[in-house]
Amino acid sequence: MIHLTIDGKKLEVEEGTTILQAAEKADIHIPTLCYHPLLEPYASCRVCIVEVEHQGKKELLTSCNTLVREGMVVETASERVLRARKLNVEMLLARAPAAEPVKKIAQELGIEKPRFEIKDPQEKCILCGLCVRACEEVVGANAISFINRGQEREVAPPFGEPSEACIGCTACAFFCPTGAITYEDLYGRQVIHEELNLGPATAIRVPIRQAVPMVPFIDEDACIHFKTGNCQLCVKVCEKEAINHDMKEEEIEIEVGSIILASGFKPFDARRIPAYGYGRFPNVITALEFERLVNASGPTGGKILLANGQEPKAVGIIHCVGSRDENYNEYCSRVCCMYSLKFAHLIREKTEADIYDFYIDMRCFGKGYEEFYHRLLHEGTKFIRGRVSEITDIPLTPEEEGKLIIRVEDTLVGTVRRIPVDMVILATGLEPSLDHNEIAHIFNISCSQDTFFLERHPKLAPVSTFSDGIFLAGTCQSPKDIPDTVAQAGAAASEALALADKGTFELEPITAEIDEKLCAGCQICVSLCPFNAITYNKEKHISEVNDALCKGCGTCVSACPSGAAQQKHFRDLQIMAEIEGLFID
Repeated sequence: MIHLTIDGKKLEVEEGTTILQAAEKADIHIPTLCYHPLLEPYASCRVCIVEVEHQGKKELLTSCNTLVREGMVVETASERVLRARKLNVEMLLARAPAAEPVKKIAQELGIEKPRFEIKDPQEKCILCGLCVRACEEVVGANAISFINRGQEREVAPPFGEPSEACIGCTACAFFCPTGAITYEDLYGRQVIHEELNLGPATAIRVPIRQAVPMVPFIDEDACIHFKTGNCQLCVKVCEKEAINHDMKEEEIEIEVGSIILASGFKPFDARRIPAYGYGRFPNVITALEFERLVNASGPTGGKILLANGQEPKAVGIIHCVGSRDENYNEYCSRVCCMYSLKFAHLIREKTEADIYDFYIDMRCFGKGYEEFYHRLLHEGTKFIRGRVSEITDIPLTPEEEGKLIIRVEDTLVGTVRRIPVDMVILATGLEPSLDHNEIAHIFNISCSQDTFFLERHPKLAPVSTFSDGIFLAGTCQSPKDIPDTVAQAGAAASEALALADKGTFELEPITAEIDEKLCAGCQICVSLCPFNAITYNKEKHISEVNDALCKGCGTCVSACPSGAAQQKHFRDLQIMAEIEGLFID
């Protein structure tokens, strides 16, 4: 440990600590501009200068890159220090008079106007080099660097042209202390709705903010390390050493007694309905995008904004996008009506916009849902009954100029209407998850007509499947809201616990069996078994039946060409004897 004194405070710090770091531990403020804890100190601004006395010698040193030494005495605000710091800040203020951090430090030092010539009143760059070092040390792209000398020195890409080495990571803008480097959308959009999601948009993030377990992952497509081989700042700051970029995907086999399938859903892709213009019109957004937009921790701080950054004056909400439609999904997704009503309420709270709600039937089936619907009626939301036919930006009247026009047949009035709005929210329905069919094949689960997993019985066994020990929970079985999902998950967990507590279970008395002497090893039964209960023994060259999986359907018995497969209690002799018994007087 190293002992030193800073502004009269005696400190004990670890060897290798800089003066600036030691001062921060002691809550002693030293102003800085070019320092960042994630980069090697550069000491270009010299604002962090301090007076150091060691072995009877006093000198001015930059605190960001000077290591502490035993017995060192440091003054951070002596007359000599303030005089030198003031001169440095004056020169920086003359170069970058529009840089807010420089102006703040100048105000603290009592500098109203620099004595040196100001060339560009709008200049913000102080040539601290943080952006250059970030691009070189962290990103490894070397897309920008210093060019020219003296007063002509500046930061720029090679030859002043956009560099192909730039990967668009915006690290330079992140590290820039004065805001001299900014990034903009190529199309001038202030809010890019289609890039909004329910979780953070960083390279390390959780899938959604309500993810269980709340475990972050690294997005290889967004991570700088997987693009350039550099960065790994996350490894430096992680105290638990939990990050390993070299980890590979692996398959782990675990023996379990029961399985609960909760594969969830995916939202309907609104691009499948071209008439609604999703993907073509920047202010036509989906429900999930609006959910992220209106969230207080979202990119706009919870403000409802159009792509140009302005507040909408009229908003349309369209129900049943992809649901209750013969061309897509005939079933009702159950959640769209209520979250659309929630959106209308939030828009009313946060804006002065007119709200149009386009619905087919209002299905408010839950506790307190009908009352909430009537609350929206009193708040002034305009409900229009009818399916929207198209969304266009082609105006027919002056008031439609610059608007999105929703064309809909109002079935209550019996006429076709054109409603001009600024923003359209598509209440997309629920569909089975992307890997739904693969999961069904792996676990031998049947699917209903709407392609969701099929339960054993809709009333008597709503969480069980036709495969013993496999249970369903949530929207993998059918569209449902959160309360119903939680209730079904509890029921599935109870079934799994009951099975584990029981320890044993009864087998079906009527199952198939294979006579080893007659089996020719053709494996026809293996491919036909709907329960995956038959496997092929390569050593014996015969098929074998797993009694725990077999449901006695008889498919293998009827298909076996050699007659090796037989049904217990339904052998040919038994069936013939029963037939003979019918004819006995």
